[in-house]
Amino acid sequence: MIDAYASSTAARPAALQPPAALSDPRASPLFLRESEVRRGIELLYFGYANMIRGADTILADRNLGRAHHRAMYFIARRPGLPVFELLRLLAITKQSLSRVLADLMTQRLVEQAVGTHDKRQRLLKLTIAGSALEAELFAALNERMAAAYGQAGQQAVSGFWAVLAGLVPITDRAMIAALDQTDSTNPRGQQGPG
Repeated sequence: MIDAYASSTAARPAALQPPAALSDPRASPLFLRESEVRRGIELLYFGYANMIRGADTILADRNLGRAHHRAMYFIARRPGLPVFELLRLLAITKQSLSRVLADLMTQRLVEQAVGTHDKRQRLLKLTIAGSALEAELFAALNERMAAAYGQAGQQAVSGFWAVLAGLVPITDRAMIAALDQTDSTNPRGQQGPG
């Protein structure tokens, strides 16, 4: 996407202007000072809290929480995802994942199949109801993220991604890059094996 207003925030329509309290999008040349780092941490915290609020409401209506949401999100990204890979993506214990998956299966949102090449392997996919719920949750996140991206512009979004990528351990970056490859080979909502 090309940002037609990238060269000047003054030329942007009012609806696309950054919020007034955050109107200076440039970091200080001394961006590694404690006050600058704290500002980034605070913006990340409050931005995430606001972004996830709509999804939290939808989840609460079903007696589900953020762990359930994260599991459904990654299962939607990779239908047929082996349980061991979901464990790695979520970085939680087997016991915690077992509770989350039990809740999702009880509500018939996720189903599990035996691997075709390795019968010990358990492959996860969303059910039709699970896909519908995950799409509703994604829509709540998408609305807020798309609005923030639109306000910030293409260069800021690329910078934001670079900062977030810098927070990801080098050992996990290939795992995250594989999710991007999923988009081109398995469009959102397509059912996987099982």
